[in-house]
Amino acid sequence: MKTSNTRLFAAATVMACALLAGCAKDIEARGNLPTPESLARLAPGEQTRQDVEGILGTPATTAVFDNENWYYISAHTTQYAFYPNHELDRTVYVVSFDPRGILTGVRKLNLEDGQNVTVEARSTPTKGREVSLIEQLLGNIGRIGKSPGSAGGPNAPPR
Repeated sequence: MKTSNTRLFAAATVMACALLAGCAKDIEARGNLPTPESLARLAPGEQTRQDVEGILGTPATTAVFDNENWYYISAHTTQYAFYPNHELDRTVYVVSFDPRGILTGVRKLNLEDGQNVTVEARSTPTKGREVSLIEQLLGNIGRIGKSPGSAGGPNAPPR
């Protein structure tokens, strides 16, 4: 009798630990952060885009309207159970070039330098007519069994 109670307690303990482990916070590293050694190898005024790409690798993104700024982005995020992701820290290195493609400088930005951007909620209207669910369901009555090229079908040739 005592062994079955011990086994039951052990099984319940293992099950409780497994359930609690499933609720642990997940910390995840994202992005490509250049090493301090590779950043120290950069020489503004002397290196080209190709040189910088050879040292730091491909950037995470580039400037939208020109190729004068490259961005190397890294972040640590955490998520607890079903709650949304929360960003713990962010590091962004902005590598700038002049119009000739020569390195002009490197800036380091962090989470405090970021700005919240509000997304516009407007939508572009499209031409056409709004069809309700009932119209969609009842609109096909009478069309069942007619192929597009058969007599009386919507794509029938004129007589």
